[in-house]
Amino acid sequence: MSRTLLPEWAPQSAVMLTWPHPDTDWAPILKQAEAVFCRIAHEVTLRQGLVVTCQNAAHQAHVCQHLARAGVDMTQVITGLAPADDTWARDHGPITVLADDGLLMLDFTFNGWGGKYPAKADNAITRRLHPQGVFGNLPLTSVDFVLEGGAIESDGLGTLLTTRQCLLTPTRNPDLDEAGIEAVLRRELGVERILWLSQGHLAGDDTDSHVDTLARLCSPDTIAHVVCEDPQDPHHGPLAAMTAELETFRTPAGEPYHLIPLPLPAPIHNEEGQRLPATHANFLIINGAVLVPTYGDPNDRICLARLAQAFPDRDIVGIDCRALIHQFGSLHCVTMQLPADP
Repeated sequence: MSRTLLPEWAPQSAVMLTWPHPDTDWAPILKQAEAVFCRIAHEVTLRQGLVVTCQNAAHQAHVCQHLARAGVDMTQVITGLAPADDTWARDHGPITVLADDGLLMLDFTFNGWGGKYPAKADNAITRRLHPQGVFGNLPLTSVDFVLEGGAIESDGLGTLLTTRQCLLTPTRNPDLDEAGIEAVLRRELGVERILWLSQGHLAGDDTDSHVDTLARLCSPDTIAHVVCEDPQDPHHGPLAAMTAELETFRTPAGEPYHLIPLPLPAPIHNEEGQRLPATHANFLIINGAVLVPTYGDPNDRICLARLAQAFPDRDIVGIDCRALIHQFGSLHCVTMQLPADP
């Protein structure tokens, strides 16, 4: 059976969010986090559906009230009930492939980024939501393999972009070497070739270098990637090394990729002095738009303009995500797109 991992720019039916709640690490900044979620929800529902995971019925009522107050088109919203450890739908949500007989949702194992955080509830979210009908009638199959959506990028033509630091971390799939992991990716996602990045990391990122914080496919021949223009910044050298790697990659046609540099914002730290992983590469492509995280930094404008060149047929919408990075993720990390059935 053939499979295709659809690219993010393919038509979508909805975007999935797992709403933050007081029993998570979001508690001290829950109001600010919910405001960001409402802004994302508003932009999504202008263009497509929204699936929201809520803790229970009381939380569901709270979430719907917040969304309605934010002017969200509630006819575009479907809610489901499932306990959640956290809110990173990119990593616990379903990864959807196009199979011979239509779309197929894959529920990979989520183990809290290699056992760093509790993940039992998050790992069960997709299986809890599926019988509730929030994904329509799409079939769902579980895959005994640890994989997060933030770790992979697809061009829809058989190419996968990922990082060795994440996928080869022994706390994810300890019994598999690189060849074994490639075999699973080829079988489950239908990929034909894998572009492995060995360089690049952001301080404060505890995903072991998810590719969606570093380098993103914008089209089959274009990659947007993070750069650091300050020679005194510890990120300068590693990200320059990543750029050099990207320059060696070739499209299936043998051509170099068109590379779009996204300069890092100035360092942002939390109250404990830890640097937070602010990256403009953590954008979300939806129908007719690209939602781009911003951080109140001069490089916001530069990155928005450069992404407008990469996506000339889509609106470029900046969303202030400074609240999200306090939990070490950003806009793409809290969302998971659900493709439309072609």
